[in-house]
Amino acid sequence: MSTSHVAVFDSTLNITHEWLRDLTHEGNLRDQSQAYSILRAVLHALRDRLIPDEAVNLGAQLPMLVRGFYYEGWKPSATPVKDRSKQGFLESIEQTLRSIDAEPAARAVFRLLERYITPGEIDDIRKMLPKEIRDLWPSPTAKAS
Repeated sequence: MSTSHVAVFDSTLNITHEWLRDLTHEGNLRDQSQAYSILRAVLHALRDRLIPDEAVNLGAQLPMLVRGFYYEGWKPSATPVKDRSKQGFLESIEQTLRSIDAEPAARAVFRLLERYITPGEIDDIRKMLPKEIRDLWPSPTAKAS
């Protein structure tokens, strides 16, 4: 029995590992497993605070594998969630992570997104969020090249 590879699967796996390596470094995390848990939790909290069209626009820019867990469990008709507070945002992350401080985790994921998502999409997302959540993002002028 021969094994063949599908290039798009190899590519998304490599890109996802790159994202996880970057997040591990960015968040000073212990390993890529922890980075995956944090990325997933923060993306879900963010996705649930966006209108469905904007959540889909963000999802379209994620690597295929990341996009899969981004959409996992999503109920578009229930979004955006009514609790738009920073505390509610961080609590939704902490419910998933439990032993991780949610605010530095969110900041690390937002810095990661700043590097990989187009500036226009980042601007659209930031505009949709309340100021106290928007303040967790790096300043627009601090974007790395």
